[in-house]
Amino acid sequence: MDIIETIKDQIANNTILLYMKGSPNAPQCGFSARAAQAVMGCGEKFAYVDILQNPEIRAELPKYANWPTFPQLWVKGELVGGSDIITEMFEKGELQSLIKEAVGSAA
Repeated sequence: MDIIETIKDQIANNTILLYMKGSPNAPQCGFSARAAQAVMGCGEKFAYVDILQNPEIRAELPKYANWPTFPQLWVKGELVGGSDIITEMFEKGELQSLIKEAVGSAA
């Protein structure tokens, strides 16, 4: 399976997926830390991919997503955005609604 197929598979098989540097409990950059905190603050389980451990994904995902930076939050196959968007949505209560709705419709 080539790396684009792997990315598509990850996005398709995880309702909530965060591509980040490090892990939610040990983020490797401030942007990833803020994004992970916001997603964890929504209280639902989510998957993550540490792009530092997956250099091919780190190289190819920005092209596939047409989004140049990390972290990237994907919900139900749609790119939500990066750290600033995730944090802003969380502060407005929009991220919680989006994630709860996604988890509810996935069940």
